[in-house]
Amino acid sequence: MSKELLYLGLDVHAENIAVAIAEAGRDGEVRSHGILSSDLQNVEKVLRRLGHPHKELRVCYEAGPCGFVLARRLKQWGIACDVVAPSLTPKGSGDKIKTDRRDARMLARLHRAGELTAVHIPDERDEAMRDLCRARTDAVQDLRRGRHQLKAFLLRNGYRYSEKTSWGVAHMRYLRELVLPHPAMKIVLEEYLQAIDAAAGRIERLEVHMRALLEDWHMKPVVLALMGLRGYQTVAAMITVSEIGDIHRFAHPRQLMAYLGLVPSESSSGGSRTQGAITKCGNGHLRWIFNECAQHYRLPPKVSQELTTRQQAVPKARRRAVQELSWRCQNRLHERGRKLAARGKTRQKVQIALARELAAFVWEVMRITTPLADGSHAILPPRRERTAISTEPAAKKKGRTYVLKSTTK
Repeated sequence: MSKELLYLGLDVHAENIAVAIAEAGRDGEVRSHGILSSDLQNVEKVLRRLGHPHKELRVCYEAGPCGFVLARRLKQWGIACDVVAPSLTPKGSGDKIKTDRRDARMLARLHRAGELTAVHIPDERDEAMRDLCRARTDAVQDLRRGRHQLKAFLLRNGYRYSEKTSWGVAHMRYLRELVLPHPAMKIVLEEYLQAIDAAAGRIERLEVHMRALLEDWHMKPVVLALMGLRGYQTVAAMITVSEIGDIHRFAHPRQLMAYLGLVPSESSSGGSRTQGAITKCGNGHLRWIFNECAQHYRLPPKVSQELTTRQQAVPKARRRAVQELSWRCQNRLHERGRKLAARGKTRQKVQIALARELAAFVWEVMRITTPLADGSHAILPPRRERTAISTEPAAKKKGRTYVLKSTTK
């Protein structure tokens, strides 16, 4: 005997959770069940009461600051739960009333209709490493902010460092030996210097912890393989792997490009096709890392001593494939950047184009080194049998003609 199916929409907040129920079927009733405490024991009690032996529950809630704790606990209880993307939730332009109960009913109704997009729920270990990498990025932002505040303070008071390189040994010595006319100004200078030193110390300590925890992380082979690409060292590789998670959820590199927000926006209607700036949707932290790493490919292809050392650390089973991918990546991206610059493209557009194509090579490296759920590794088809990756608009490709010019005079 089949169980009765109930779809539950949860509007999750730090203190309480609004619950709505949608009965199966196109004309099933959608009703509010009430608002309960966000305590997990209380949530379990309510869901157990709703899902007695003759009913099956399918729960969803929007991703937010409360994280994935509730979804993992529901999975332990044997209840299906999806964490959906808020930015992809359909909303009516004329709906100007927003309450917790209405949001919960909307989630339950859309979940029953299959109109919601679930996000990837990372493993607890991967999420912990991701939090560590994000803490290091937060420290970098604090350091940058403190430096900007200090330089702005000195500029307001007529002090400007005239040398070429800032924040080196000479610049720090200049700041510490600077004589200011008022004691209050000296206090401000010392406080800013203390904040900069504290942020720099945080970065150094966090990087030490990242390298130490990498030894016991199950994604270490993937990190080592990614470090075989030019521009990727320990920090950048760990951030990339921890943010992407399971690479096998991206069936094609274009999906990873869209996840990074590196694909152009589009507004097409009828026979016209208009593309604009990149969407900047998805993971902004990861997009920043790709832009930083893509800058290395503006230089001519070269296998330096440091890159050779990193490639020797790649597991032997995948070392040859990673070396070939790394060299092909350098040649393709450098040539691509050179041609775009020759066409008069701005530096920013060239940078985004290189970051977008770099995502395809990162996808390929991670696919061949990340094991599948059964422990095996994905086998990519020969390159000639794969669909060529191109970011050129389809409208320009269509109807293209090639003219063969004779080389004889």
